[in-house]
Amino acid sequence: MPSESLTINRKFHVAKKRDGRKHLQNGVAPSTPTGRVPRITRLLALAHRCHRLIQDGTIINQSELAHYGQISTTRMTQIMWMDNLAPDIQEEILFLPNTVKGRDPIKEADVRPIAKTLDWKRQRAMWRRVNQANVSRVNMH
Repeated sequence: MPSESLTINRKFHVAKKRDGRKHLQNGVAPSTPTGRVPRITRLLALAHRCHRLIQDGTIINQSELAHYGQISTTRMTQIMWMDNLAPDIQEEILFLPNTVKGRDPIKEADVRPIAKTLDWKRQRAMWRRVNQANVSRVNMH
């Protein structure tokens, strides 16, 4: 009696667990984004997280946050200002494209004066100027 062979074709990929061990997973590996998240985006996300920690009562105030984060109270205040930005500006910052090479197009120093302004209408005008300057800088290169 002749032996029959059976072939099964199946897509799989090698994935890493959080602890670094490798394992097989079904399907094609998800495409990994290129580049890195802009620093301003990470700082805004941090400001949201810190604000929530204070709101929930997990942390007493910004001074305690600064202590645990091993940064100055002044620096923590600068980060927390990001939470004062108009919601549409925050959304634009959170959805900025990844920086593939070179420096981030929008720097924190550009956004800090906007975040210190409490009037959202003025913030939006200032944000437009920062974006226009950014577009001009990108087009020059």
